[in-house]
Amino acid sequence: MTTVINGAILSKEIRANLHEEVLECTNKYGRAPHLVVILVGENPASISYVTGKEKACREVGFQSTIIRLKENITEDELLKQIDELNNDDLVDGILVQLPLPRHIDEKKVIEAISVSKDVDGFHPINVAKLHLGEKCLLPCTPKGIMTMLKSINVDLQGKNCCVIGRSNIVGKPIASLLVSSNATVTICHSKTVDLKNVTNKADILIVAIGKPKMITKDFVKPGAIVIDVGVNRVDGHLCGDVDYDDCFDVCSAITPVPKGVGPMTITSLM
Repeated sequence: MTTVINGAILSKEIRANLHEEVLECTNKYGRAPHLVVILVGENPASISYVTGKEKACREVGFQSTIIRLKENITEDELLKQIDELNNDDLVDGILVQLPLPRHIDEKKVIEAISVSKDVDGFHPINVAKLHLGEKCLLPCTPKGIMTMLKSINVDLQGKNCCVIGRSNIVGKPIASLLVSSNATVTICHSKTVDLKNVTNKADILIVAIGKPKMITKDFVKPGAIVIDVGVNRVDGHLCGDVDYDDCFDVCSAITPVPKGVGPMTITSLM
């Protein structure tokens, strides 16, 4: 029987525990943790993501501040805003919602955020520590994926894992986390030859390519665990990069879209 790894249910459990921890923290230190999110412009997707983060902060008891900046803000003005937050002892986490307008260098902005307040885990020092296996702030989606695998008691040691997608946000960091757990990892991408031959050997298949329902059952090894990171809108409906219905009976476990990896990403941020 196939296990559905429901990220919405798992998130609810984790947030309830976080709420208790925040109460303890508030009693001990006199204030709740404070997350500041910087939103530049009016990108509808970015506004939606930021709204979701604000809601999650309220749910667990964090103090949440959204700084809304105009689309035409200069790079120097944005960097100055980040510097002020870096030096504010009442701010514990800083997140700049991506993407940014084209006239702003995202790399420069990410590097400007204090390493200790970089809750996205994108700063080069946090990235380096991740690949070195050192303690650091982890990117939220990969952290969420690892939590989901742990929730079904998967022993990663020696497992063949295939990651489809080599982004700096998901593909590369999840590969590093899997390697650190003693899994054997293959990263596939648009230049991979004979993709099915690779994926059919995977005990765990993690898909983050941004192509709706690309992965069908003939890509999946019988009994494999399938983690679908994709979020696509087709004919007004959300779907993943995996054809959920087609793959369901082949897998031992699978994440749905929606209510899969998405909720776990924001919960991991918290």
